[in-house]
Amino acid sequence: MQYCLDHLNQRHVLAHKDAIPAAFQETMDAATYAKSVEYTLAKSRFGRWEQLWDTAILLLVLLSGILPWSLSYTDGLLGSGHWSRALWLFGTGIVLSIPVLPFGWWNQFRLEQRFGFNTMTLGTWITDQVKGLLIGAIIGIPLLSFILNLVTWTGDRWWIWAWAVLLAFQLIMMVLFPKIILPLFNKLTPLEAGALRDRLLGLGERTGFSAKTILVMDGSKRSKHSNAFFTGFGRARKIVLFDTLITQLTEPELEAVLAHEIGHYKRGHVPKMLLWAGFSSLIGFAAIGWLAKQAWFLEAFGFRLENGVAPVLYLFALLSGTLTFWLSPLANHWSRKHEYEADTYARETMGDRGPLVGALRKLSEKNLSNLTPHPLYSGFYYSHPSLLEREQALETQPIR
Repeated sequence: MQYCLDHLNQRHVLAHKDAIPAAFQETMDAATYAKSVEYTLAKSRFGRWEQLWDTAILLLVLLSGILPWSLSYTDGLLGSGHWSRALWLFGTGIVLSIPVLPFGWWNQFRLEQRFGFNTMTLGTWITDQVKGLLIGAIIGIPLLSFILNLVTWTGDRWWIWAWAVLLAFQLIMMVLFPKIILPLFNKLTPLEAGALRDRLLGLGERTGFSAKTILVMDGSKRSKHSNAFFTGFGRARKIVLFDTLITQLTEPELEAVLAHEIGHYKRGHVPKMLLWAGFSSLIGFAAIGWLAKQAWFLEAFGFRLENGVAPVLYLFALLSGTLTFWLSPLANHWSRKHEYEADTYARETMGDRGPLVGALRKLSEKNLSNLTPHPLYSGFYYSHPSLLEREQALETQPIR
C-alpha cells in the first residue's frame, strides 16, 4: 500500500511539474518550484528504498529465529531476571537500529546536502547518535525493568499499571525534556531585547497566554529547516524559536506563526491529543496483556509462554506499525482539523490573514514543500493541510 501511495503521489507531482499552481504564480518563481518538485521526487525515491530495506530487516528478524536465540543467550549470561530482560529489550533494539544508520547518514549528508538544507558536520551527527544511545540507556533500561517488575507485583492486571506508569512518565518528560535533554543537543538563548521580543510578549499578553521567556534555538547548527514551539506548562511555559525562522520571516509573520501555536492551546488541542494518546496506549497495553497469554502468538516467532512478557513487548513494538498505518488517515484528519482551527485563531488574533499567509508561503518556499500532493497521499501521510488548502480555508472562513 505504501508503495502504491508513493507511486500515485509521484505521478501526480510529475503531472504538475511544468506549471506553478495558479494560486502561487505571483509569489513563487519557476526555478524554486522546479527545485521543490525535484526535492519531493528525490525524497520519495529515497523513502521507497528505505521502506524496502526496513521491510527486509523486519522479515529477517522475525523469521530467522534470532530473537529467541538472543533471549536464550542473554538468559544464559545474565539469568532471566527483570534487569536481564530489560537489557535484552534495549540491546536488541539498538542492534536493530544499526542497519538503518546508513540511511540516516545518506538522508542528512547526501539528500539534504544536495538541496542546500544540511548544515550538520559528521562529528555532530556521530555525537548525536552517541548521546541518544546513552540517554536511551539511562532512562529506558530502568523504565523497562520497572514495567517488567509490575508483572510480578500486580498479577494479571499488570498492563493497566504499566500503562499508568508510562503515561505518568511521558507527562513528566514533557516538563523535563526542554530543561534537561534538549540543552544537551541544542543551545537555547533568550531572545534579545527589541521590537520582536516586545511584539511577541505583547501577543502573549493580548491573548492571555503569557510565557515566562522567549528562547532562540540554534537550529541552524543542523539544518536550514525552521520551526517554532512551546515547552512546559502553566507559568513555566517557554516560547522557542529556531534561529532560522527569525531570519526567514518578518516580525508580523513571526507574530502570526506564534498566534497559530497559541491557537492550539486556546482551542484545547493539547489536552485532546494527550487524551487520545493515553487512550491509544491503553488499547495497546490491553492487547499486549492479552497476547502475553496466547501460546500460539509466542510460538509463531519461536518463543514460549514461560519466556514471559518481554518478548511480547518487543514483538508488539515491531508489528504494531502495520495496524497503525491503516489508522493514520483518521489521526491525520483530526490533526489537520486542529491546524485549520489554529490558523483561524491566528487570523482572528492578527485581524488579517496576510501575515499568516505570508509566513506559510515563505516557509513552503524555504522548505521546498510539495505544493501538489495527491489527495489520497496527503490523506494518509499529512498531519498538516497543504499550503493551498490552508490559504483557501483562511480566505473562505468568516472572522468571528
